[in-house]
Formats: sequence, C-alpha cells, structure tokens
Amino acid sequence: MTEAAEATAPTTPFDHAERRIWSGKAEAYADTYAHLCAHPAEALLDAAEVGPGARVLDVGCGSGTVSAAAVARGASVYAADGEPGMVAATRRAVPGVTAHIARLPELPYANDTFDAVVGNFVLNHVGRPLAALAELRRITRPGGRGAVTIWRVPGAPGQTLIGRAAQAAGLTRPAWLPALAPQDDFPRTPEGLAALLDAAGRIPHASRSVGAPTSCAAGGWRRVGGRSKINNGDSFNRAGRVTRAKRFSR
Repeated sequence: MTEAAEATAPTTPFDHAERRIWSGKAEAYADTYAHLCAHPAEALLDAAEVGPGARVLDVGCGSGTVSAAAVARGASVYAADGEPGMVAATRRAVPGVTAHIARLPELPYANDTFDAVVGNFVLNHVGRPLAALAELRRITRPGGRGAVTIWRVPGAPGQTLIGRAAQAAGLTRPAWLPALAPQDDFPRTPEGLAALLDAAGRIPHASRSVGAPTSCAAGGWRRVGGRSKINNGDSFNRAGRVTRAKRFSR
C-alpha cells in the first residue's frame, strides 16, 4: 500500500485551517495534549472489541498512543493522519505499525478492509464529519466494529474558564480560523453524535462517557508559534473533563 494521494473531494476552509494549525506541531502535541487525549484509548479499543489478530485502523493517529495500545493487544495495526509529522511520530513510537499520510474523508483503503476502525477525537478535526463517518463505515468489513470519541459541548468548568479568560483578555477568533459550516456541524452531545451516525448510514451504535483528568504537571505546557498550545486550535478550546465515546458496527 502506498501513501495516499491528495484528496480529490472539495476541501473546506475548516480543513485548510486545521492543516495550518497542525503543520510541524507533532512534537509539541506529543509533549502536551497527547497526554490528555490518551485517557480514552483503552475504552475506545474496548468499544471496538480490538483484540489479538484484529486488523485495525487508527485514523487521526496523532503521535501513536492508540496505535501502541492496539499493538499491545496483539492487533495488526494501520494508522493514518493528515499531518506528515504525526505519521512519522507514530512510526517511531510504534514499531510494526503500517502508517500512511491520509486525510478523512478520503482514505487509501479498499471497501471492507478492517475488522475495527477507531478515531480518537478525529471528528473534531475534519470539516465534514458526516462524510468522515461514512468513509469509516465504507472501510469497515460487515460485522466489524468502530469507535470514535469527541469532546462534549458544553464542557466542564475548565473549558468555560478558558473562554472567560480569553474574553477578559480581549482575544478574538482570527479570521483564518473558521468554524465548521453550519450544514456540516453537529451538536457535540450523545444525541448529536447518534444522529450523525444515523445519517452516515445504517450504523448501530451505543455511547458512554469517559472521564479524564485535566491537571498538568508543572512545565507541561509549551508555547507554539508565540502563544500557548492550548490556544492553538478550536477543537482543543472545546476540551472538557468528559468525552463522549460512540461505538458503531456494520
């Protein structure tokens, strides 16, 4: 299998902004938010019933946390991310993983390829979440399973604190950082994600809440591009203490 070609489907302004945000940021992510995002990994793999011998795709693999956990379970793991630095980080961190540079909603895999697909917060980073879920369904074999996580909105008190602090400081959203188009967005709630899964096709699903600590060790934050990492993307500004995990099956 070769690296994915550039997507031929229309790319949204949100997708372009995500590429700008994450370009060259793999090391900074690994040192900061990767630790927070790692907490649902085992629950995500449990929901997708990942075990020995399973052929698994970790889409939006980041620095490889979920891929490593799947390998530890004896799975045959593939990984995909749109940022080359993230793919390189996963290859370094997870020996034996087959990693590709590829972006949702167009992935370089044939129909019905995987026993399980998992996406840890990847829906926060795509401009067309419905198309992304339909693509995950396409590459999952009949009878296979998948699981995705999202940050809930409204979030925990820490999220509102960040928003209030930004407002008090007079910060405004930069013009180059658009929100999702209204027709592409969805409520970041169990009901909203369930409706999105229903719209993506006949995907049976279930959900659960996954708690994650929000504390950070001293010195754990890094400044990127002249500002704190926590201000580097809309998806992370939505972070709360509890994520929503959704399992689906074909």
